[in-house]
Amino acid sequence: MHALRRTAAFTAAAAAVVLFATACDSDTDTAAAPASSPSAPAAPATTGATGAPATTGAPSGNQAALKGSLATVTSPQFGPIVVDGLNYTLYRFDKDTAQPSASHCNDACAVKWPPVPVSEQATVKGVDAKLVGSVTRADGTKQLTLNGWPLYRFADDKAPGETKGQGVGGTWFISTPEGGKAQAAAAQPTGGGSGY
Repeated sequence: MHALRRTAAFTAAAAAVVLFATACDSDTDTAAAPASSPSAPAAPATTGATGAPATTGAPSGNQAALKGSLATVTSPQFGPIVVDGLNYTLYRFDKDTAQPSASHCNDACAVKWPPVPVSEQATVKGVDAKLVGSVTRADGTKQLTLNGWPLYRFADDKAPGETKGQGVGGTWFISTPEGGKAQAAAAQPTGGGSGY
């Protein structure tokens, strides 16, 4: 009987410790949550795609914001085209759809053609913000769209301003500021394989 009382007392003490630890953990989580949320109400410069968080695995800080930003530049070969905040050329894929927005470039394709991530700090310059939106990809991440078309970079464009992805596979084209396909003023050689 004495052993039974000792076991009951030990069980009650262990339960109290577990309850106390759980309560402390939930208080810590609750206190930590508001510390990270004050920046959430700040309105970003873009509309449409801006409510979604930056994708997991995307570059942090300014790099993520710049990669998720859109701007218009004038290319000598293609006229007005869309670039990201790092001045890398952005592309659209003919196998995607704009109405409704859907990306069909996944897995190995998305390695060769990295999707432009959504970023809360992204900016839009020279592009009608009403045309900017986002689409949820097969992996659950958010991708920027322009006039419904998902936007991508080309992994073989190693420096800002390169346009090696134009015409690859007959399905990849530089995006215009309206979300259309950029056309060369003169015939341009198309890039190598990886057309997907």
